[in-house]
Amino acid sequence: MKALLLIDIQPDFLPGGSLAVPEGDAVVPLANALQPHFDLVVATQDWHPQNHKSFAANHAGRQPFEQIDLHGLPQVLWPVHCVQGSAGAALAESLDANRIETIFRKGTDPEIDSYSGFYDNGHRKATGLADYLRGKGVQQVYVAGLAADYCVYFTAKDALQEGFDTYLIEDATRPISPEGFAQAKADLEQLGGHIIHSTAVLGGH
Repeated sequence: MKALLLIDIQPDFLPGGSLAVPEGDAVVPLANALQPHFDLVVATQDWHPQNHKSFAANHAGRQPFEQIDLHGLPQVLWPVHCVQGSAGAALAESLDANRIETIFRKGTDPEIDSYSGFYDNGHRKATGLADYLRGKGVQQVYVAGLAADYCVYFTAKDALQEGFDTYLIEDATRPISPEGFAQAKADLEQLGGHIIHSTAVLGGH
């Protein structure tokens, strides 16, 4: 049983959004094309309260993309994004949501950021995604969405740690930093993950 995880395909991460990933909109048609090839499709949503400590706006004198220590963890300070209930936090309108069986929301605790769909950044709390997938009999996990070097990477890394056979669909994701993505791919491969192209799922050459 294989599952497709669609990570944070939300307007705030698409061009024009408050934390836009370059060419982020390019992942949506592929995400739609891939879905029928999977037994199970699950999505994640960044779902932050307004007072989230990962927002630069909630730290006096700090600018977006500065790094601080937050409760013992390194924290990049982000522009305000994916605030609960806002238009920017919804699933992208162009994303076909009919096959998405369930949505796991993350980043809801104002005190800690949560890049991975499985855990917060300190691995202090689980979202329940791993148990959900195991309950469905999933053994293989394919990861796509945004952003490649943050939420996609950390989701794939946790999937490997949870014992899933993990595939990152390279052309169905886009990074904030190409250098960061190169490092993330090398790390995933070292941990036993697979970096593939969508054609491996869709067929064709």
